[in-house]
Amino acid sequence: MRLGMRVPTVVQFSAPRSVELVEEPAAVLAPGQVRVRTLYSGISAGTELTAYRGSNPYLSKHWDAERRLFVDGTPSFGYPVAGWGYQEVGAVTETSVPDLQVGQRVWGIWGHRSEAVVDAAKLEGHVLPESVPPMAGVFARLGAIALNAVLDADIHLGEDVAVFGQGVLGLITTRLATLNGARVIAVDALPQRLGLAAKQGAVLALNAVDDAVAERITTHTDGRGADTCIEISGSVRALHEAIRSVGVAGRVVASGFYQGDAIGLRLGEEFHHNRVRLVASQIGGVNPGLAQRWSVERLQRTFMDLVAAGTLDPLPLVSHVMGAREVARAFAEIDERPADTLQVVLDFADVDGS
Repeated sequence: MRLGMRVPTVVQFSAPRSVELVEEPAAVLAPGQVRVRTLYSGISAGTELTAYRGSNPYLSKHWDAERRLFVDGTPSFGYPVAGWGYQEVGAVTETSVPDLQVGQRVWGIWGHRSEAVVDAAKLEGHVLPESVPPMAGVFARLGAIALNAVLDADIHLGEDVAVFGQGVLGLITTRLATLNGARVIAVDALPQRLGLAAKQGAVLALNAVDDAVAERITTHTDGRGADTCIEISGSVRALHEAIRSVGVAGRVVASGFYQGDAIGLRLGEEFHHNRVRLVASQIGGVNPGLAQRWSVERLQRTFMDLVAAGTLDPLPLVSHVMGAREVARAFAEIDERPADTLQVVLDFADVDGS
């Protein structure tokens, strides 16, 4: 049985800073698959904004997956680009498997589209409990990214951890690091975000513009410097300040998606003299030392289990809920008014195919 017949639509980047909702053919349901009608889809203010602005390296270089190198040549992607997005929650409308029923709400990754056909295996363990508001499902991937950074940070009880960037990812990271036993120092350039960081458990909030951040952190830790810094804003200057802020042999987790040349990253200074350890954290994999027990799927499920248990609530991080037909305005808000936006969510209720 299939419910809710309508013309499928998908968000498409047509050119830099040009985004629209376009129609796409309906996918055929095959054995082992389900059809999902999208309820909500969250916009990533990091990765997706690089596609919106045209700065994503896949748009200018070719990713050689076998050698794992970006090389010159035909770019991996070119405009128009459709189907980006990795924060979706929807309702099953058609199923070919007994374990997923019509009407069940599921979270996953199928891009900003009004409906999708998804392999049932990819939705195993992704059914939202009735007690969890559907919109919370859009945070599963973001929660996994933040939890991955916390695991890469190797935090121990009572350590001082500075989290640079208090956007959605940073605020979730602050909460998770606090739950992990850290004394969190939050750093951001926007005062309103620092106020939110305190609510997530930060013991100290520093303004990246007005405060001498590394000096304040060193004083706060009795001259030691932070045990670990997590940079999750994607700012190269913030990464440099994170390197300045850790103690000798301290660890800096670079979890942001950095764009362009690293102007402002001066590796001959504290990085060199303090033997700072710089670790990349990216959601394509987990810490190699944990790979026998942890996976990206476990990261996602663990975060959603915390949400279901009431240990953390991501919904206060939603700043805007906009109809999918307003997608152009949604991206413009994120791009032009970052101080006013946190998590922007697209509501697909306004897409009826008419």
